[in-house]
Amino acid sequence: MEPEKKLLRPRDGAMIGGVCAGIARYFGVDATLVRVITVIVALAGIGSPILIYLICWAIIPLEDS
Repeated sequence: MEPEKKLLRPRDGAMIGGVCAGIARYFGVDATLVRVITVIVALAGIGSPILIYLICWAIIPLEDS
């Protein structure tokens, strides 16, 4: 049986709030890729990426050490 995947903000590898690192771990991709995509979306003005990041920072739990 496969272990349950949980979206958590890691304590290690976090640059600001750990949101991008947590999303990268959840989907099994490199955190740098998620960060670059986030910056591109923010600079392009698509949606409200900064607001979404702050909301995710508030609602995604911090990983236990």
